[in-house]
Amino acid sequence: MMNKTYTPTPADTSSVQLSEELLQLTEEMARNVHDVWAVGRIAEGWSWGPERNDARKENPCLVPYEKLPDSERDYDRKTAIETLKLILSLGYRIERIA
Repeated sequence: MMNKTYTPTPADTSSVQLSEELLQLTEEMARNVHDVWAVGRIAEGWSWGPERNDARKENPCLVPYEKLPDSERDYDRKTAIETLKLILSLGYRIERIA
C-alpha cells in the first residue's frame, strides 16, 4: 500500500557554494545524466516522438543533449548541481587529478 503522506526531505545544500571549476563540471554531468536516462529509455523500447506518448513509448526528449529544450537541460543541470553540493556537504572533496 502506498503512503499518501510522503514528504521528501532532501539534504539542505543551500549554504554550499560551487567553485567555477565545479560549475563547469555540471554541464558534463548534466549531459551524462541525460544520456544515462536515454540509454535506459531506449533499452525499454522507447523512441523519439513529437510528444510524449506512454502507450507508443515515444518521447520528444530522446535527442542529443544539445537539442533538448532549455527547460529539460536545466532539469539535468539542477540534478548535477545538487549532486555535487550534496557530495561537498557530506564532507567529501572533489578534485581533478589529470
